[in-house]
Amino acid sequence: MNAKSGVSTLRRRRMDGWRWGGRIFLLFMLIYTAVPMVWMLLTSIKSGFAAMAFPPEWWPSEPTLASYRNLLDPENSVGRDFLRFFWNSLVVSTLTTILAVLVAVPAAYAFSRFRFPGRRFLFFSVLLRNMFPAVIFLVPLFILMRFLGLVNTHGSLVLTYLTFGLPLAIWLLKGFYDNIPVQLEQAARIDGATRLQAFVLIVMPLSVPGIIATAIYSFIGAWNEYIYAYTFLSKNEQLTLPVGVQRFFSENTTDFPGLMAASFMMSVPVVVLFLVLQKYFVRALTEGAVKH
Repeated sequence: MNAKSGVSTLRRRRMDGWRWGGRIFLLFMLIYTAVPMVWMLLTSIKSGFAAMAFPPEWWPSEPTLASYRNLLDPENSVGRDFLRFFWNSLVVSTLTTILAVLVAVPAAYAFSRFRFPGRRFLFFSVLLRNMFPAVIFLVPLFILMRFLGLVNTHGSLVLTYLTFGLPLAIWLLKGFYDNIPVQLEQAARIDGATRLQAFVLIVMPLSVPGIIATAIYSFIGAWNEYIYAYTFLSKNEQLTLPVGVQRFFSENTTDFPGLMAASFMMSVPVVVLFLVLQKYFVRALTEGAVKH
């Protein structure tokens, strides 16, 4: 008993050590990711002089919201441009998300449930695009969009973002559908439901976490993308937020509070979206909807 008690105590200490090590690591990662956001927020409420002070002023002695008022005021050119860029990013990201879900859901279900010639080859062909960095497709896609007459339109960005987002979305949802027992659909078919009804009424509700995770991934990817938006769009009224902020503030490099305010406001929708829906995202990446 003493030997067994000693072994269990040693194991318990090792587990406690791993737990504390994990907590310290998570704390370090939290600080690493949160400090830039905090510094960005603090800089955005400083005056231009305070933002340029050296040594830096960690906490503003006279905080001001002038930069935010300037960005959100449609009566001046800065506010009009920023709100237009924000709206353009929102439209492109929302359309990309909706189309990604509409295409990925039936495609992933087909790969999961149906058996057809070339199924495995086609599935891995879809994933093949993710083996290459996105930038190598820049010139071919630009030539294609110019041929289609989509340069300087938001449609070029939506199609491009679908090209990059769909492979992972399909792979993620296929794994989710694989974890849903096919017997549930068979039972619904026996009760008189068609395959479409079984899919809509049985499979879709169970796959909500996976669909939400796909939507989050698609939205964040489209919202943050810069290189293709910079290449495909040249008209000021068509620019998305990453390109618009960069182009505007490149002419006013000393306005660090304004730049930080714009960057902070650009990050808010993504942070809020992820915080609200994070439990679905984590569940989709770890557990799946139903376990066998």
